[in-house]
Amino acid sequence: MVYLLLLIAIVAIDQLTKYIAVTKLMPIGSITFIEGIMDFSFVRNFGAAFGILQGAKWVFVVMTLAIAIGTVIAFKRLPRDKGNDLLRISLVMILGGAIGNCIDRLARGFVVDFFEVTFIDYPVFNVADIFVVAGAFLMAFTVLFVIKDEPKKED
Repeated sequence: MVYLLLLIAIVAIDQLTKYIAVTKLMPIGSITFIEGIMDFSFVRNFGAAFGILQGAKWVFVVMTLAIAIGTVIAFKRLPRDKGNDLLRISLVMILGGAIGNCIDRLARGFVVDFFEVTFIDYPVFNVADIFVVAGAFLMAFTVLFVIKDEPKKED
């Protein structure tokens, strides 16, 4: 139940920020947030990260469905312990981001991006993207440093 609430919260935060971007930012295009560091810039993203696979909306919808199915299967198979709780959280973060962007693709035909880092050349992104990346890092950290193999017993 906690994981479902977390998933709903992630999708809600993502959709709320995108609603604000569409209603307040789209009419003006861009506004400086922190000079030389970050702007808010409205961008219609018809592809994936870094603009790859432009116009492949249904590929992303199918990928989101596959991620959702994989997440449910992983949840069912993971034993209950602290390391696996972190894995579950990372899966929820990734799934929440995927669902948030999928909602955009189905409802608008594009993903709303609006965070623009200006001190480096980096693609404009959104809250869903942040959750996907943070979830992937949490998963890698958990697998590499938290979950330990049981020592093998010598006969």
